[in-house]
Amino acid sequence: MKKTLLLCLTMLLGFVGVASAQTLSPLGVWTNGEKKANFEIYQCGNKLCGKIVALTVPNDPKTGKPKTDSENPDPKLRSRPRLGLVFMKDFVYDSDNKWDDGKIYDPESGKTYSCYMKMLGANSMEVKGYIGFSLIGRSQSWTRVK
Repeated sequence: MKKTLLLCLTMLLGFVGVASAQTLSPLGVWTNGEKKANFEIYQCGNKLCGKIVALTVPNDPKTGKPKTDSENPDPKLRSRPRLGLVFMKDFVYDSDNKWDDGKIYDPESGKTYSCYMKMLGANSMEVKGYIGFSLIGRSQSWTRVK
């Protein structure tokens, strides 16, 4: 009887642990360490995407006009505005508060990388872009905007 009760209690605590681990969600508005922009992570179908929702310097200092995707390798896309630009897509939940298999586009360089997001707490996450293997790449710490 004691073993059965202990087993049930252990299983219940395990389920609570799994449920609480999945409550850390990247949905919402974030900024990176450079604080050049705010990004909204949102549901797009059964995956997660991200778009630029605010720029610290929204206008090009040279022209005074809103910043565009001027470094895009596709000349047809170079005139689209950075504000509102969907630059993250295809993230699926992996495990341990990690969303993987996504792509991230850097409008400052015009390059696209494989990417994952990993929640470190309710208001912080690691975003890592990489080519090939996730062991080699560049990580950023993002903070939730309140």
